[in-house]
Amino acid sequence: MRPTVRGRAPQFGGDGLVPHRPRRRFSQNFLVDRSTIDRIVSVVAPRSDEHIVEIGPGRGAITGQLAEQAGELVLLEIDRDLVATLERTFPQLRVISGDALKVCFDSLFPEPQRYRVVGNLPYNISTPLIFRLLSHASRMVDAHFMLQDEVVARLAAGPGQKAWGRLGVMVQYHCQVEPLFGVSPEAFNPKPQVRSRVVRLIPHAERPHVATDYRMLETLVRTAFSLRRKTLRNALKAMPGSEALVADGDFDFGVRPENLDVGDFVAIANALSRHAAAAAGEA
Repeated sequence: MRPTVRGRAPQFGGDGLVPHRPRRRFSQNFLVDRSTIDRIVSVVAPRSDEHIVEIGPGRGAITGQLAEQAGELVLLEIDRDLVATLERTFPQLRVISGDALKVCFDSLFPEPQRYRVVGNLPYNISTPLIFRLLSHASRMVDAHFMLQDEVVARLAAGPGQKAWGRLGVMVQYHCQVEPLFGVSPEAFNPKPQVRSRVVRLIPHAERPHVATDYRMLETLVRTAFSLRRKTLRNALKAMPGSEALVADGDFDFGVRPENLDVGDFVAIANALSRHAAAAAGEA
């Protein structure tokens, strides 16, 4: 029998949510504030023709509302005790026991179905998980995440800002980033030591800048920001083809990597790829 939610999270624990003791090894901070729960569902605005995967549903804070409104909702949870409880609480849903860092998200729904992603991500895996999801951007409609405020600042930053770095460049290559609203520690149990923020990522329908060799772009950005305070000329010394590129004079290698935008990094990566291909042809 489907649980009655009446527009709110299921009423099963003392605070209206699935009962469960938070586990430190899973970095569990459960969302309990009702107004925040409602606000998240409101910005996600699921529809009856959509497929959604919820990462880390935990105690089902937003699961009940998502289940009522979405066409199909799949839950992905690493805590096996919570998996069992979620299966009993939401028998109409598909609950997958697994690590989000190892699951192939495209396998959750048959092609060509596109899907949306929602999650209150554990802060200790948020960055590697976002990088993993980027490889599935072509199938994702959008993603709504609760993240540490500092991480959202890095996602949404721009050139010249302190928060601008590898994460922002690579995510913005794939997606439009929309910070939505902040969430105080009091909205969770237990309370985290940091403030949180909800962010929306929308994959570009057509990328503004296209890398001819994506791995070259990844290597370039990683190398550049590992020495972000040095000039681009010094930061890229170890990259094959950089000397020839400097000699071409097409780019200003006297600037620091933190002052380049996504388009600059893509242009340099494409030029490095051309030099590498030319060198290989001469060999």
